[in-house]
Amino acid sequence: MPVRTPVYLDHLAATPVDPAVLDAMVDALRDHFGNASSGTHAFGWSANALADRAREEVAALVGCEPREVIFTSGATESNNLALRGTADLWPQPGRIVSTTLEHSSVDRTLDDLATRGWQVVRVPCGPDGLVRADAIGAALTADTRLVTINAAQNELGTLQPWPQIAAVCRERDVVCHVDAAQAAGKVPLDFRADGIGLLSVSSHKMYGPKGAGALIVRSGDPRVDLRPQLTGGGQERGLRAGTLNVPAMVGMGVACRLARTRRDEDAVRLRRLGARLYARLADRIGDLVLNGDAGARLPGCLNLLVPGVPAGALMRAVPTLAFSAGAACTSGEGKPPAALLALGLDPERARSSIRLSLGRGTTEAEVDYAVDRLADAIVAIRTEKGTA
Repeated sequence: MPVRTPVYLDHLAATPVDPAVLDAMVDALRDHFGNASSGTHAFGWSANALADRAREEVAALVGCEPREVIFTSGATESNNLALRGTADLWPQPGRIVSTTLEHSSVDRTLDDLATRGWQVVRVPCGPDGLVRADAIGAALTADTRLVTINAAQNELGTLQPWPQIAAVCRERDVVCHVDAAQAAGKVPLDFRADGIGLLSVSSHKMYGPKGAGALIVRSGDPRVDLRPQLTGGGQERGLRAGTLNVPAMVGMGVACRLARTRRDEDAVRLRRLGARLYARLADRIGDLVLNGDAGARLPGCLNLLVPGVPAGALMRAVPTLAFSAGAACTSGEGKPPAALLALGLDPERARSSIRLSLGRGTTEAEVDYAVDRLADAIVAIRTEKGTA
């Protein structure tokens, strides 16, 4: 069967909306257009019922109580609410511990807090792209107010040991915020059992709509408090004002339900396809390097170093493949991906690395097609440069 091009291999940037998600959103837009805060008539009641159901679906996926789900516009807003909302509660700046592997929505927010007097400590990762829990523990001091880490690194795909890090934080009575934008729906995650205080989730990383996300805020044992960043009508437990975007919430809820039922099956298939892609491409390109740990990573996600072949040149040479060199949100800056520099790669090798992320709809035929196109292009570029 011929492969339909372009082949999409950038699921860490965004996933296609599942048809069931789209159907549910259209129904909400068409038939449940009332304001969920309108408590005096049936249109408001029906919209609010859909919002409640979506909250339950998110809670079921990540292992929290529905009342702990605060809907936002996405993980960027969730991360900002978690960090700024924590910092604004304290009369004097303290210490925030993070890592060298964070998404820009965390990293730049930390930079801003640093200008306001907060001491920001970024714990380095190892050459495998992993941060050790004991290294986080060593960075904690009496005035540490928050630890913020990602569960899955958005450029490498490596999985951080967030349960162990959260346990260290609980031992020291420090709130642990986990940015799970890339992890939720793809790997097992349990907010309560893992001892997390704040958890950011994104819809469009798991086949839901863009512009939808959530911040999970622990309601007890112990309770986590935040200062709202948007004020108004008091929606979302007073933590995020604004008329509820019920269609987006509904879409995210359906995406969470599908992820909960399909996660393990998808993971097995994506790990197999990812292993096939890497093995076949490595067989054709002998000096190919996998950036980051081979085992502790998202299923079907590879960050590959192709020595001497700039990622930009490779992407231009293969227009029938859709892949990237790193995070979509910073792709226009022209800088090498920060996570690769954190691994210890020099800028040239970082710029010669590509990110391939497979998804629910990726087929074996598409993987084999990608291997052939990439291998041919790499050889052609090296031949042109005289390095083949």
